Amino acid sequence: MIAGPGGNTTVQVGRDGVLVVDPQTTAVSQPILAEIGKLSPAPIRYVINTTLDADHVGGNQAVAGSGQTLAGGNTRAATVYSSGGAPIYAHENVLKRLSGEGGVASGWPTDTYFVDQKDLFINGEPVQLIHAQAAHTDGDTMVVFRRTDVVSAGDVFTPDRYPVIDLQRGGSINGLIAGLNQLLRITVPEFNQQGGTLVVPGHGRLSDEADVADYRDMVTIVRDRIQDLVKRKMTLEQVKAARPTFDYDGIYGAQKGAEFIEQVYRSLAR
Repeated sequence: MIAGPGGNTTVQVGRDGVLVVDPQTTAVSQPILAEIGKLSPAPIRYVINTTLDADHVGGNQAVAGSGQTLAGGNTRAATVYSSGGAPIYAHENVLKRLSGEGGVASGWPTDTYFVDQKDLFINGEPVQLIHAQAAHTDGDTMVVFRRTDVVSAGDVFTPDRYPVIDLQRGGSINGLIAGLNQLLRITVPEFNQQGGTLVVPGHGRLSDEADVADYRDMVTIVRDRIQDLVKRKMTLEQVKAARPTFDYDGIYGAQKGAEFIEQVYRSLAR
């Protein structure tokens, strides 16, 4: 895990080369490449995006462009559409939104999937791309490294802050909770609910199953509180005044709590 101002980047190194999950922003792409170079002199072979936010995909062009396509693999899309660098994998909704109106001009995914799960085999390890439907956005991917027992969770899980539910780009509170529950089904603790599977969040500290469970419980409790207030026909301002995140604001921040309340309210009101 490489932690930076744009969030966290996951790097897998091995016999085939380097796989990079979420190369962060354009501004830090060169420092990210320098850190990757310290881990392995091998070329970058694959880039994976867990979501479409600029702090996850901004470095796509520089990082993927510095890489080399691995011949003999599933490289048809990369060969046709890339400029000779490493292929970029993501859910198809990421490509749709990045290439649509208001999207970015470059660094688009070159190899997308639309099913619940896409399986790869890289560096002697099964790597699974699992779609979290309508969670942070409608294009979220959790990347599971099965032999090293690591999950790169993207913005489905951000233990240093309240989650962001991007309603304009297909996110929802119930989809986010479903994604967290899906993450809990993948992770396995080592002893007394500690250790075991390591989870690299989109932002925040390296975590394990217990951290994910605590976060899932917080999100579910806040959802249920707001759901009760919505059933009472309260307005958004009345819900905010009731402070349904009060006992968590000391951990995740009161200002972001207000934003989270509004996102949950609008998601449930739909």
